[in-house]
Amino acid sequence: MPTTLNPGDTLTLECPKITRTTLALYAGASGDHNPVHIDIDACKAVGIPDVFAHGMLSMAYLGRLLTDRFPQERLKSYEVRFSAITPVNSRPTCTGTVARVEDGLAHLDLAVTLPDGTVTLQGSAVVTAH
Repeated sequence: MPTTLNPGDTLTLECPKITRTTLALYAGASGDHNPVHIDIDACKAVGIPDVFAHGMLSMAYLGRLLTDRFPQERLKSYEVRFSAITPVNSRPTCTGTVARVEDGLAHLDLAVTLPDGTVTLQGSAVVTAH
């Protein structure tokens, strides 16, 4: 990513495969032991075919997209909304696109997308432009 940000600049982070081990480790680290994320039998009991990733795990990957490229002090805001589940064994991709640069601030449109095109998380961030 260049030092100066311009509209249309894009950031990308290819996430690792979301495995059952990933979900178990994240549950332990986050304290979120909701059965829909770690127990296939509990999922099937309520009509869900398999476990799926914690929404906050996707948000964490998207946060890494930002902090891998910008020092933390450049990050002024970060917000997301969850729009679909991330199935186990999927490989999400995080993207950030500079929508505009105004008054020394770059406004980014953020997304987490599955290989089939499903957008599981959308959001925005504002960083200092340089």
